[in-house]
Amino acid sequence: MNGPMRVSDLDSLGYRRKTAVVTGGSSGMGDATVRVLDRLGARVHVVDVHKPTAAHAEFYETDIADPARVSATAARLREIGSIDFYFSCAGISHTLGPLACMLVNYVGARQLIEQTLPAIADGGGIAIIASQAGMMWQANLATNLELLAIEDPIEARAWCEAHPEKIKDGYSVSKEMLIVYAMHRCVSLGNERRIRINCTAPCPTRTAFMTPTIAAMGEEFFERFPYPSLGRMATPDEQAWPLVLLNSPLNATVSGAVLYTDQGFSGGALTGSLDTSSIMPVRPDASSS
Repeated sequence: MNGPMRVSDLDSLGYRRKTAVVTGGSSGMGDATVRVLDRLGARVHVVDVHKPTAAHAEFYETDIADPARVSATAARLREIGSIDFYFSCAGISHTLGPLACMLVNYVGARQLIEQTLPAIADGGGIAIIASQAGMMWQANLATNLELLAIEDPIEARAWCEAHPEKIKDGYSVSKEMLIVYAMHRCVSLGNERRIRINCTAPCPTRTAFMTPTIAAMGEEFFERFPYPSLGRMATPDEQAWPLVLLNSPLNATVSGAVLYTDQGFSGGALTGSLDTSSIMPVRPDASSS
């Protein structure tokens, strides 16, 4: 193709005149996702604790850690009519504490998806921002499946409170849980309603989220961190586009998948082609969502 690509050339992605919900849409990758969807012609409804600055159809102020608030927001979302695409982008840093991480990043995120599902169109798509910090989900699968079996958010919170040794800093485990949840749920959602559900797993990304993370872990850690494909941290736009592309109906065969948008870190670390010794012994739990 000659010349710059026009937004109209991307109509085949399937977002024009469609309805989308974005959680965490007021900042970082969520904000970038809202802006991309708006450019692609979607009607975007935003769920967050802060009002978004990007163009949007409606805003739903919600603390995702509060089950009652989540239920109220889900009820409102079910009233807007058929939802074609759902983007779960809300997330917090480990610096806010293990329990808070688990409640926002996984428990509340899962609750809102499940309670909004009646309004998500058959054949629709759900895309979740997980993290490269969840790359060890297989090693912790027994624990992850134990928590996955708990559907009630109140009971899930009680489990987290009772097992601090299992949730650790809250961040890595919450991101592992999002991956395992998507992998597990894709079968029933596909069989029953042809709904796809997938995750991206970003590397460190320059967002407001990173400010407390860098303060806690040190700028030097992120200077040493390997960024094979870009040589630097990603930008929110560079994470939003893969998320939007992943959720497009063009990816009809893709469900229960994890798209590692981490510049090759996870693949390199798992196969040994990437030397991670420069960032050890500090655990690479920091991410961008």
